[in-house]
Amino acid sequence: MQKDRQSDWTSIKCVDENFSESDLSEIEFVRCSFTRCNFADSNLSECSVTHCQFDRCDFSRVHMNASNFRESSLVNCTFDGSNLFIVCFDNCCLMGASFMGADLSGITIVSGDWSWTNLRYQKLAGMDLRGIKLAGADLSGVDLTKTDLRDADLTNVKIDKSKLAGADLRGANILGVDLKSAGIKGTQIDIAQAIYFAQCHGAKVG
Repeated sequence: MQKDRQSDWTSIKCVDENFSESDLSEIEFVRCSFTRCNFADSNLSECSVTHCQFDRCDFSRVHMNASNFRESSLVNCTFDGSNLFIVCFDNCCLMGASFMGADLSGITIVSGDWSWTNLRYQKLAGMDLRGIKLAGADLSGVDLTKTDLRDADLTNVKIDKSKLAGADLRGANILGVDLKSAGIKGTQIDIAQAIYFAQCHGAKVG
């Protein structure tokens, strides 16, 4: 499928299309649908994406810096090795997405569902992740130093060797999380979480 690079894309539907190595920068995507499409090695910098759906798309090694995604779905997509510098995801669903080796510097996440994402060894220190759904996500080795995770859904999250020093977990759902496997010195937790932590260390409460 060929589209004018400079035009806005509205209500476009693509299945199994190859956009690899394309210059799609500064394009406005509105109510578009992409299924199993290949965007690998493309330039998607400074794009505006609103009410769009991406299903099992490949964004490997994509330059996506300064793009904005609003109320869009990017389910089971691959962002491995991509540049997401100062990208904003506002109320988006990224269930099952993979970000191995991606540059997430300055990324903004407002609300949304990031369940089952692969964020291993990413640097998310100091970020505001309040209320984000991260159930089942792989946060192994992630730097979450001083990250605000209040009221987040961290059910069954993997945090092996993660850094949580100074992070705020108050109100977060940590059921199924092995707190013993992470560095939590200075982490802020509430009473219910303190009881859960004690039980994880074999203490009998009550």
